[in-house]
Amino acid sequence: MSFKSIIDEIENNLNKILDDLSVYDVPFSVEPAKPGFGDVSSNIAFLLAKHLKKKPSDIALLVSEKYSSCTSTLVLKSEAHLSGYLNFFADWEKLNQLIISESVLDEYGSVNLGRGLQVTVEHTSVNPNKALHIGHIRNIVIGDVLSRILVKSNHDVKILNYIDDSGLQVADIIVGFKHLDFDQNPPDAKKFDHYCGDVVYVKTTEKYESDSNLQEIRKNTLKELENEHSDTAKFADHITKRVLSAQLETCWNLGVYYDCLNFESQIIRSGLWKKIFENLKDLHIIEYENEGKNAGCWTIKGEENEEDKVLVRSNGTATYIAKDIPYAVWKLGLIDDPFNYRKYEKNQPSKKILWQTTLDESTEPKQKFSGQKVITVIDSRQTRLQKIITSLIRKLSNTDNSYLHLSYESVTLSPDTAKTLGLNTGGKQAQMSGRKGLYVNADSVYSLLKSKTIKETQRRHPELSESEIETIAHQVTVGTLRYEMIKQDLDKIISFDLTKSLSLEGDTASYIQYAHARATRILEKSEKLVTIDVNFGLLSDLHEKELIKMIGLFDIQVIDAAKNLSPKVISRYCHDLAVAFNSFYEHVKVLGLDDNTLEDARLCLVNSFKNTIEKSLDILGISAPSKM
Repeated sequence: MSFKSIIDEIENNLNKILDDLSVYDVPFSVEPAKPGFGDVSSNIAFLLAKHLKKKPSDIALLVSEKYSSCTSTLVLKSEAHLSGYLNFFADWEKLNQLIISESVLDEYGSVNLGRGLQVTVEHTSVNPNKALHIGHIRNIVIGDVLSRILVKSNHDVKILNYIDDSGLQVADIIVGFKHLDFDQNPPDAKKFDHYCGDVVYVKTTEKYESDSNLQEIRKNTLKELENEHSDTAKFADHITKRVLSAQLETCWNLGVYYDCLNFESQIIRSGLWKKIFENLKDLHIIEYENEGKNAGCWTIKGEENEEDKVLVRSNGTATYIAKDIPYAVWKLGLIDDPFNYRKYEKNQPSKKILWQTTLDESTEPKQKFSGQKVITVIDSRQTRLQKIITSLIRKLSNTDNSYLHLSYESVTLSPDTAKTLGLNTGGKQAQMSGRKGLYVNADSVYSLLKSKTIKETQRRHPELSESEIETIAHQVTVGTLRYEMIKQDLDKIISFDLTKSLSLEGDTASYIQYAHARATRILEKSEKLVTIDVNFGLLSDLHEKELIKMIGLFDIQVIDAAKNLSPKVISRYCHDLAVAFNSFYEHVKVLGLDDNTLEDARLCLVNSFKNTIEKSLDILGISAPSKM
């Protein structure tokens, strides 16, 4: 349990003191202390002031005196601060041994918060008509890191990718191929998703402005997509599967993998909506409007002064929200699964099996991808829609918090980065638009970052082979992209800058990865077999204790990230851990000491850091290179 062990010990003893005082249900906190306030602090005295009718400082003194009689393994003493906080000082020899010994275990940082709860996470969900752009990468990385956090905290996680293969954007590229005679084979070996998005989609949408006949063709195409037996639907299935295949290559290159692909076209054809529509009517969750602007429509009442939302139009056609409701209900297992399953035709590099839904017969066994809780990662522009779905699910399932929308803000490109990638923004941040072709695909950003990283690695390590440099460059590039997408709060817009993100200073993936490379180099130069059979009492320097404390906070950070569904918590922890190590590196000599016993203890600490930073970076989906 690492540093959490001393926190648990203090909490247990404080609860015993509360029992002695005949005071109950006091929600006090026990947390790692700020510098200068011991090792652990509690606010218990402030919360007892109302019960005991005394000043917090007097209560802190009282509790501290009582604490001295408690059985303590990891606490040397408690101390009342004049401010009213109660501070505790650790027995660092024991705590050092506990933290460092546990940090080298494979399961270090794992916690049993979820207790095996089945959680379904949906992310990515990009229309299969174009390449993924840098904005999509934020969604993908948030969803992937969140899934890793939930796995680390013992949740049973299934990851879904929803393929919207029946919407307007798909209709647009079908119009382009069938009616504007775009060749199905991209020129110059261009990736198919790039070709569809950069050329077919953009040029087709431009034509609508001047060709009203083409707009009518678009409407007819959209209708034909819903008829699975139509030539248009079959052709669209062929095209969208090619785009999807190319999109998945981008995701896999970034270390992102899935359990199942779900197709909107199949949800429409499955009959799920018809069953759910009848349920909604029977439960009086939706209403039929007899008059007003929504006369003849089935609607769901708006909440908090919001307008009513139309689910079924007066002509009997369902709105786009009616496509999302069946999927949400299916994800929670609230309706019989109409799908069969087959394995995707390509193997994921992770060797994880990727399934896909099908309405055709299948020899494969039935799969289960529904969860007791569903988390849908979608940007803030869909908040209104997701709020409606959440409300509907709450009424259908009679449970709260089983369906959660994890919202995030968009990604822009800094003026310098936009210029580097060929976009003239007049010195402003670049807002992306797939319809206008104003976006930068993720593959291009990856390639440019990797090119810069290769040059820097060659400069620093001319002795490395081409394949070694290639591996390091890939790890640093993927780490950079992923870290930049999660280090900000989800409600903040990201302005992505290529140059700053590769810096070895500041809050970057490279800074953290370089700390790991430093630790690896120390261990290699020592040429010693590092063990935990050392004198832990020798690790008494301030910088040593700060590093050990940071190592020991790993599982606490995992709990925090899982409870709050916050990838940023782990990215911040990785950075703080790297800062603590670099401070240790600058102030504490490890190798070449006259005292072998002290050197062995410090090597043990370096190895502890190395293991912990590897595990914490792994939650972020970031590799830890041994050289940079």
